[in-house]
Amino acid sequence: MLYIRLDSNAIVLPMRDDPAIPQDAAIAWEGDSREVLRSFPDDARQNLGFQLRLLQQGERPTDYRPLPSVGPGVFELRDQDARSWYRVVYLSRINDVIYVLHCFEKKSREMPRKDFEKARQRLKAVRARLAGEKKHEKNR
Repeated sequence: MLYIRLDSNAIVLPMRDDPAIPQDAAIAWEGDSREVLRSFPDDARQNLGFQLRLLQQGERPTDYRPLPSVGPGVFELRDQDARSWYRVVYLSRINDVIYVLHCFEKKSREMPRKDFEKARQRLKAVRARLAGEKKHEKNR
């Protein structure tokens, strides 16, 4: 802990290296997901960015839902405006990393097949990488 003394009052500010404070999760952007998110309108990008920040801090986002059809542990963040719905598909926190699998814009309630397949392919690639890392650590 860091203590700052102001006159007779002490202010305690938590330090990032304090083990009592959970560290923010990193975000791993799969494929072109970061570029796609950056192409969203400002309001949608800010709202979805805030939701990702909540996830990084271990908080629950305000507008999300599970996507078990894509895979276990996969969720989507949601936002919309008058012209479209915006989605960020992510794999929940594993070893302090949130994997953003896919970002897309849609016009109807259904998840477009190509976006569904892209999210599944990226999930498969992430799981294969994680399994390879785990195997590599085990062989050390």
